[in-house]
Amino acid sequence: MEKGIIALAEWVIPGLILLVLVVAFCRRLPVYELFIAGAQDGFEIAVRTIPYLVAMLVAVSIFRASGALDLLVKLLSPVLSPLGIPPEVLPHALLRPLSGSAALGVATDIIRTYGPDSMLGRLVSTMQGSSDTTV
Repeated sequence: MEKGIIALAEWVIPGLILLVLVVAFCRRLPVYELFIAGAQDGFEIAVRTIPYLVAMLVAVSIFRASGALDLLVKLLSPVLSPLGIPPEVLPHALLRPLSGSAALGVATDIIRTYGPDSMLGRLVSTMQGSSDTTV
């Protein structure tokens, strides 16, 4: 049973791509031209967002380097510790909605310090893997 599910999972994306191509062919749509137009739109959107991404990365780097993040963690730690939230993961929880790369750096530091099989390593790995950046 498990091998059948794995085989099915391996064919889901290629099957969807084939389905899109067959439907487009049946409707006589110019698939390649539409693909190129979509890629061009996506590229233009990416170029327009680059200044915002750079600004966010700089702001997060300044926030971390200035010690403001550590101060915020110290201020929130007495409130969150009774709730079972370890203060070591607060920087990750605070940065994750803003910057995926900054959060990944914090997660890497936590895993390097406490180990991947520690409670903190597993917690930060779960947080890193189960959420996406907001901005």
